[in-house]
Amino acid sequence: MSRRLPFLVLLSWSAAASAAVDFSHQIVPILREHCSECHAGDKKKGGFSINDRKSLLEGGEDGPAVVSGKSMQSAMIKLMLSADPDEQMPPKGKRVPAEQIALLKQWIDEGLVWEEGFAFKKAAYEPPLKPRMPELPAAVDERNNPVDRILDHYLAQKKLPRPAPIDDATFVRRAFLDLVGLLPSLQDMDAFAKDASAGKRERLVQSLLKRDMDYTEHWLTFWNDLLRNDYGGTGFITGGRKQISNWLYHALITNMPFDQFVRELIAPPNDESRGFIDGIKWRGDVSAGQTVEIQFAQSVSQSFLGINMKCASCHDSFIDRWKLAEAYGLAAIYSTRPLEINRCDKPTGQQAVASWLFPEIGQVDPKAPQPERLKQLAALMTHPQNGRVTRTIVNRLWQRLMGRGIVHPVDAMQTEPWNADLLDYLAADFAEHGYDLKHTLALIATSQAYQSHSQVMSKGIDDHGYTYAGPRTKRLTAEQFVDAIWQLTGAAATKMDAGVLRGKVDPELARQIKIQGQWIWGHSAKPGSTPPSDETITLRKTVKLDADPASASAVVTCDNGYTLFVNNRKVSAGEDWTKLAAVPLQTALHKGANSILVIATNAGKGPNPAGFFFDARIRDAAGKESAISSDATWEWSAKAPPAKEGRLAAFDPKDWQPVTVVNALGAWQQAIHAQAPSLLAQGASASDRMVRASLMKSDFLMRTLGRPNRDQIVTARPNDLTTLEAIDLANGSTLSSAIARGAQNLLKTPPSSPTALITSLYRQALCREPAAGELATALGMVGEKPTQQSLEDLLWAVCMLPEFQVVR
Repeated sequence: MSRRLPFLVLLSWSAAASAAVDFSHQIVPILREHCSECHAGDKKKGGFSINDRKSLLEGGEDGPAVVSGKSMQSAMIKLMLSADPDEQMPPKGKRVPAEQIALLKQWIDEGLVWEEGFAFKKAAYEPPLKPRMPELPAAVDERNNPVDRILDHYLAQKKLPRPAPIDDATFVRRAFLDLVGLLPSLQDMDAFAKDASAGKRERLVQSLLKRDMDYTEHWLTFWNDLLRNDYGGTGFITGGRKQISNWLYHALITNMPFDQFVRELIAPPNDESRGFIDGIKWRGDVSAGQTVEIQFAQSVSQSFLGINMKCASCHDSFIDRWKLAEAYGLAAIYSTRPLEINRCDKPTGQQAVASWLFPEIGQVDPKAPQPERLKQLAALMTHPQNGRVTRTIVNRLWQRLMGRGIVHPVDAMQTEPWNADLLDYLAADFAEHGYDLKHTLALIATSQAYQSHSQVMSKGIDDHGYTYAGPRTKRLTAEQFVDAIWQLTGAAATKMDAGVLRGKVDPELARQIKIQGQWIWGHSAKPGSTPPSDETITLRKTVKLDADPASASAVVTCDNGYTLFVNNRKVSAGEDWTKLAAVPLQTALHKGANSILVIATNAGKGPNPAGFFFDARIRDAAGKESAISSDATWEWSAKAPPAKEGRLAAFDPKDWQPVTVVNALGAWQQAIHAQAPSLLAQGASASDRMVRASLMKSDFLMRTLGRPNRDQIVTARPNDLTTLEAIDLANGSTLSSAIARGAQNLLKTPPSSPTALITSLYRQALCREPAAGELATALGMVGEKPTQQSLEDLLWAVCMLPEFQVVR
């Protein structure tokens, strides 16, 4: 059997190509110029209004003006094209240019995409700023979760039925994929099915959220999109962009309170979290809307306030109430230079004044230095009376778990929520519980609302407004899909791209770690000598590895400062010897010869002790462990190499000599013994765990499945698979290779019978056994004696099922 059958199944499920027309910048100006005089705002000539999408679809006295998806059956297009002066539109003035009509036709054919909340006449609704804790309705039928109490009341008011509950198997798959991004194992499913005690679903949710590493490496995808963080791409090669990967990983695995999380991103305490506010320094000339200052305004407002400042960065927004001066005021908080306001890329002669968007709870001092202004902004963003930030993040979490935001889309927080009590309760409860992201995820996931059947979707279901009818099915993210394939096939990568130290400290493992590194320096540290305060030396070691590392990490420090390069690439730097740096090395090291080079400096006001310390642990895929430590085998040079944009230039001095092993100061050793074992244990704890797709650079398969480039902030990925994506998915070599390796692995350890093999695969992939017809088809596919090709066909058939590719 070929891949044609599963491909056709997938193709039939895929949606039309994604919309390419920009509603805000291409469609609104056309409608405003040619239609608004008679049909916008309060004007409704002929009973027809274009004020909002609902009005447009309703049409006027002569019937519908547009038919979604069918431009040539839409009266509006026909009237614009008409040559009859008695019926042509607009009735007077210049005709609509052909290129603009073409855009309108494309827009209609693509489904009349409309910016949520936009109307030609501004709505009276203005979202509240301050938090509000609503009074909860009485519980019905012992449904005590606050989410259920609010939604049960909502449904009762609308005289709508509650969505039916899902079975255990569906719940287990949904909870695993939503909370940790993985398919449940057969052991997980069996244990849950055998548990007959009350509260087992709540216990499962809590147990998943305690799987810190799985939780972290799943939610990295969400946060990398939202903070436009990645491991390669625009800006990284030229040094115009910085990762926040290690900081973000640590923040998630320690469940950093969200208010602290926001403060450390906006007012970074060190370089590890600076990449978010520094944005991308684009090469060459850029427009005024692409400067790092304006990027700061756009990023902070979009990520944490749910405000789209892109329009207001060019001119006063015609989507919502934000003004050009407000966007530049936010940008000026970050700016270290006078910032002239540009309107539509043209200087206005006006200087921006640093200011915050909601002065009713405080303001930034525009005369303060930039670091202080950032701290003031961070304090205002996390002010107890700022309910905007808490509403924005809980709305994003609701959307991730339930498939649609309480405010939709999630970046249009000026829009009225479909249930203000639900939004306000989640936000206030989030703050009351210490800004704990896991608490809010648990609150939602333990509700009967989350544990109910997905809403049955139909075309145009939200054309006339949204009504809650249960969670909505969500397409797997690219990372979830790839992880699921790797779980089924055992074909996961062995080396990750993210520069992070995986895992969490294991105290028992830390007690077993034996420190091997010694303190080293040049000849000025020999007995009887004290290094001068202004000395800079270079240290080096060449290490040969027999295989690529499956895990590798080091602890590094230097009295007083160091810059560490591995294979000519900068991987770490530090100036505080009392705080050891934990340095992930897996992506920097490789099979064969590896160069480790350190530029080490001494400081102080006079001669004083100096020393460099390095201790690394490496494990390959076969489990073989090795160490690299600073010791007498290292060499030093009195010369220092030039470094540019994180890489070493050519450097080959002739004065290399053996290093001096330094008698360690008591304070040095105290710092080593207090910190090094825990940090090395953390690096070792992830050695036997599957590498996750969230830790990898994007490849063809992940791009096909919707992973963005992250040059821009992305807050919601497409939920439909396009025809082109379906074709790419079924023909891509990355997926083909994984499935081929999966078939090989199945042949190595075959189950007792073809039926057992098929049943096991269905249970792993779909959390259910195959139906009789599915089993018969699959048995015909694999035969009595499975082969490499027949198992590949079986894997293709299962993985191309729409059911596999969604969280249902």
